[in-house]
Amino acid sequence: MLSLEEQLKQINEAITAIEIGGQEYQIGSRRLKRADLSLLYARQKELQAQMNYENSQDNLLGNTYVGVFDRR
Repeated sequence: MLSLEEQLKQINEAITAIEIGGQEYQIGSRRLKRADLSLLYARQKELQAQMNYENSQDNLLGNTYVGVFDRR
């Protein structure tokens, strides 16, 4: 099983390959499509959040946001 750092590195490499080489390409009569870029960005965000949570001093409320709604 890969560590979070290794997984994030692979995701970043896949994103870079798509951004540089494109989402789809053709070799002869074969057409190849790489992973969906939006899914890769979502997974990248998840991995970064997990790493931030594990590396934070206060893991109790990691990746938590507070919304304040004022009825005026």
